[in-house]
Amino acid sequence: MLTLTIEQMKRTLVFIFMINMIIGCSKEKIAGQSGPEICLSNSSQQNFKNVVVNTGTGEVTFGDLDAGKKTAYKKFTKAYSYAFVKLEIDGQAYTIQPIDFVGETPLKDGRYAYQISVNGTPGQYSNLSLKLIDE
Repeated sequence: MLTLTIEQMKRTLVFIFMINMIIGCSKEKIAGQSGPEICLSNSSQQNFKNVVVNTGTGEVTFGDLDAGKKTAYKKFTKAYSYAFVKLEIDGQAYTIQPIDFVGETPLKDGRYAYQISVNGTPGQYSNLSLKLIDE
């Protein structure tokens, strides 16, 4: 007959509890790896060509985006409230260049839009701006 001391039962229960925690955390982590979904919204009067976004995990091509339109959502493994963006307007290159993402909190899973606009008059002295919209 198998007899366990109270101390052995405690250790067994702690062991079972730890195994459950490890398995539970592993499943949660895998499910959480889907990441945020992001679309682009062009809130300017200009058509954007060759739009590329980098949230710190590599470049993602969105293609062309006409004035006042939105793109389809794309999945990202990690994204922040701002991103690197490069695009063309009338054959001229425009860029939003973040310094880094140090100290920033990654976006939670969900749907977001990066609203891109052009500040100032069209031309080389215009600036792009990006605003995060939680959808």
